Amino acid sequence: MPKITLILADDHAVVRSGLRMLLEVQPDIEILAEVESGTEAVAKTQSLLPDIVLMDIQMPGLNGIEATKQIKKLAPDTAVLALTMYEDDQYFFEMLHAGASGYVPKRAAPDELLTAIRAVGRGEVYLYPSLASRLVQDYLKRADSGDQPLIYDDLTPREREVLTLIAEGLTNPEIAEKLVISVKTVDRHRENIMRKLNLHSRIDLVKYALRIGLIDLAD
Repeated sequence: MPKITLILADDHAVVRSGLRMLLEVQPDIEILAEVESGTEAVAKTQSLLPDIVLMDIQMPGLNGIEATKQIKKLAPDTAVLALTMYEDDQYFFEMLHAGASGYVPKRAAPDELLTAIRAVGRGEVYLYPSLASRLVQDYLKRADSGDQPLIYDDLTPREREVLTLIAEGLTNPEIAEKLVISVKTVDRHRENIMRKLNLHSRIDLVKYALRIGLIDLAD
């Protein structure tokens, strides 16, 4: 099985050293590079194309939020997993909006970080439990206020199935196997869903599914 490749992006050498000690002994994870700024993270991602960038938010020069935006434009197949000391709503929602596939506080246990890396490496979305509840509350509030129209009825029954499975964290091949259809057909359904809902990423699909109650992160 191929290893999960990643880049460590943090401006503190002590933090990077601790992460390296944790990760380099994992048989399924390979560290490709360490960087200490958002600008370096973007450049290294473009040249090395890792599976994941483990991204701090506050770094000199280009911060983690702006770096994430650039990475998702230049290397859309690379996932960004935020690992940060900041747990307030502003940074949390800004990183998700930028395209991050996960958000873990630095106070999390090592096993929690490994779980997050492996989940994101499988193409899933990972949110630390206390932060995930904020996402649910935010979208419930938006739904109650009628902030955005719900256009779920515009989806075909098959598109609704695909949306639910994407939101549950299944990869395209796993969805194809479960629904007994080709991966290309899954891709086509996903593109149609995004077009109809005016969404642009997997995390957008998860947030939409949360909002209309297709999935529940508390389960």
